Amino acid sequence: MSVELRSKDEIRAEKRKNRTGIYLISPGLLVLTLFFALPVVVLLAMSLYVKPPGAEIGEFVPGFELSNYATVLSAYWPELLRSFWFALIATVLALLIGFPMAYLVAVRLRERTLLQGILLVLLIAPFFSSFILRTQAWKQILADEGFIAQSLKFIAILPPDGHLTATPFAVVAGLTYNFLPFMVLPIYANLGRLDTRLLEASADLYASPITSFTKVTLPMSAPGIFAGTLLTFIPAAGDYVNSALLGNNRDTTMIGQVIDSRFFRVIDYPGASALSFILMISILILVTIYIRRFGTKELM
Repeated sequence: MSVELRSKDEIRAEKRKNRTGIYLISPGLLVLTLFFALPVVVLLAMSLYVKPPGAEIGEFVPGFELSNYATVLSAYWPELLRSFWFALIATVLALLIGFPMAYLVAVRLRERTLLQGILLVLLIAPFFSSFILRTQAWKQILADEGFIAQSLKFIAILPPDGHLTATPFAVVAGLTYNFLPFMVLPIYANLGRLDTRLLEASADLYASPITSFTKVTLPMSAPGIFAGTLLTFIPAAGDYVNSALLGNNRDTTMIGQVIDSRFFRVIDYPGASALSFILMISILILVTIYIRRFGTKELM
């Protein structure tokens, strides 16, 4: 009898535990449903809308028009590829710039907490201002009358009539700057857990600094690099502010800028929704390939 009663008590306790878990995750599920799943469903439905004959601008009716996808993809595939290319370059540059910064703060300045904190504050301080304002500031920095452009012209790297703004260089520079903290912070958090005794042991075994870096530091920082590249590439691929403010309408237009124009200027909701879904699925495919090829076991 006691065994039977104990079993019933255990079953009740397990049920209470399961209900508690459901209660705890319910708010998160509600938020995801209202602000992610539901908008995605609405966007998918809108991408299939049909414009009836003689309809006014912005007037569409529900339908199942798959040709919307073929139409926008055939028209804007160069902008889609350009977005991925710019995002890839910005991600690589952010990694090349961000890794030394993260290593300096996390490893070299580990004992100097005050200086470490100051550098971290300087890194995230720009986030307290508007994304548009930060990008506009880069437009002024790269302006023809600015110090950088004038210096490059003085040393004959930039032609006298050359420009830094309204170029692919300016767009990639803006993307790299704006998303650099997304690369630095994950790597910093990962390197902050690096046991320096491993580096000391490597030195005791007469390993060169390069060998210690490639055999100890780099493998230990792999999860941070993995997370940083994803956090940088994904928003950079869908960005439209940098291409709008720092680029031109010829060879710097990105897919996010096209989507913005189709939504708010052309008033082509089905086309803009279809482009949004194409971008979303494309990024999902690329990220899946990246995870399967380079993902760490902890993230698989």
